[in-house]
Amino acid sequence: MAHALLSASGSSRWIACPPSARLEEKEQDTTSEYAREGTLAHEIGELALRFYVGEITKRTHTLRLNKLKKHELFAPDMLTYVQVYVDYVIERYLLAKKKTPDAQLIIEQRLDFSEYVPDGFGTGDALIIADNGIEVIDLKYGKGVQVSAESNSQMMLYGLGALSEYEMLYDIQEAHLTIVQPRLENISEFTIKTDTLIGWGELIRETAKLAYNGEGEFKAGSHCRFCKIKAKCKAYADEQLKLAKYEFRDPAFLVEKEIADILSRASDFDKWLKAVKAFALDQAVNHEVEYPGYKLVEGRSNRQYVDEDKAVVKLIMNGFEGKDLYKPKEVLGITAMEKHVGKKKFNTLLADLVIKPQGKPSLVPVSDKRPEWRSEDDAVKDFQDLIG
Repeated sequence: MAHALLSASGSSRWIACPPSARLEEKEQDTTSEYAREGTLAHEIGELALRFYVGEITKRTHTLRLNKLKKHELFAPDMLTYVQVYVDYVIERYLLAKKKTPDAQLIIEQRLDFSEYVPDGFGTGDALIIADNGIEVIDLKYGKGVQVSAESNSQMMLYGLGALSEYEMLYDIQEAHLTIVQPRLENISEFTIKTDTLIGWGELIRETAKLAYNGEGEFKAGSHCRFCKIKAKCKAYADEQLKLAKYEFRDPAFLVEKEIADILSRASDFDKWLKAVKAFALDQAVNHEVEYPGYKLVEGRSNRQYVDEDKAVVKLIMNGFEGKDLYKPKEVLGITAMEKHVGKKKFNTLLADLVIKPQGKPSLVPVSDKRPEWRSEDDAVKDFQDLIG
């Protein structure tokens, strides 16, 4: 599948740091298990929606779904999560048809926004086209980070692409952009007037040209999270090394503001160090790069059986009891069990047999959406005070 240099999904990065796009282009593409899982979820969602609009028969839907169920990353609860996205799309489509009887639901549509971004294109998971408005709905199956649709550059580029494609057929006044993250129970919506959307497209046009030409200034920030070159990027390194001003200072003599500054940088700093180590190891192993003061050695490894069955048979033949050669059976952990039986059945059958103990306190930014931590003792005391 072809990918745009200036993709919508990577737009937060190349808009903030234009020269990063051309440098990332030189790096090898890698696919994680999370990405493969997301692709599988999208295929299941696409299949369900194509069946709903009558593009495929029930038999075809069943055959293709059964094939997808054989995928190594498929789990029963994936159907439940994807259905949240499918139900939302159908709900929005039916609402649009009430206002515009000939409203269209278009699945997995290529969206060209090259009017604003050189060679820019992407794929909209679900589009709803009706009088007065367009809707772009994006499924994000991951559960790592909650994503907001508000002023989201990826969604706005998709909106521009949809507008360019359908503005001649409908009187489109606004774009409704939605991100559905079923595993995080997050449905984020953002509505923007088409004039405002087009104005934003004009604003990023010059930045997009810089990015396409590999020009502009490097800038570090939150957009670096998934950047392929952050391990060797000087701008990112300079940003992380701002922590060096606190070097050798006793934490007991730091003021609260300084500690807060360190805490705000610590997570990214740790990730950067890991990225640098991984990059250096790859270069040394696969590209024979040598770093002053370092050498490659064989790491630790654990012994393993060449053939477990043969090992057991041999031990039994030499007088050992077979029952003593195996680990006792263990019940699957909560997450593995939920994945195995499916979320709905798990909650129905085991709701009264599963508890969630209070978690340990963790220091996080005030922007974190979790409520402020209170110990169980505090809660009990408050309850006792309440009842007098």
